[in-house]
Formats: sequence, structure tokens, C-alpha cells
Amino acid sequence: MVISPAEDVKTMADLEANPQALVEQARTTGRPVVIAETGRPAVVMLSAERYEWLVHCINVARLITEGEESIRKEGTIPLEDCIRDMEAKYGYKASRRAKPARKK
Repeated sequence: MVISPAEDVKTMADLEANPQALVEQARTTGRPVVIAETGRPAVVMLSAERYEWLVHCINVARLITEGEESIRKEGTIPLEDCIRDMEAKYGYKASRRAKPARKK
């Protein structure tokens, strides 16, 4: 996500003068609006849709990190074992999946 300093960084005076315009800007551009106080970023305004998307991305990144950590600590298991465990745990059959040809 690219922020345009000229368009997306506003002052507290801008917020006080026309808060609705800043809300509309965040909604229509999809970019965050940075509110600066005494020349430094103080808060960021996002549309609810963009906020939910960012939270989703953070959660996905957290799950990936947990998976990577699990692999580092515990290693991996063969795919067939994973499928068998999933079938036993969740009660579905993956038998429709094509079986690899056996080597002679």
C-alpha cells in the first residue's frame, strides 16, 4: 500500500476543520490517511474494509509463522500419513485422490 505524503498526510487542523472529508478520502482511495500532530504522525485513519483486510493479513502471517516454527521444531510427516490422520480426525475420505503409480 503506497501512501502519498502530499495527499494522505493531514494535520490536526485538517481533521478538526473537515473530519467528514478525511473519512471520505480514506473510503474512496483505499489508502490510509495519516493525521500528524506537531509535525509527526499521530494516528492513521483507515476504511473499515481496509482495516479488516489488514487484520486478515496479519492473522495469515501469524499462522504461516506458527507453521514454519512447527516445521523447524518437529519436522514434517509424509503426505500419506497426513491424509490418513485427517480422514481419521474429520471423518472424510480422500480416496478419490489419484494414487501414485508404484515403481517396479
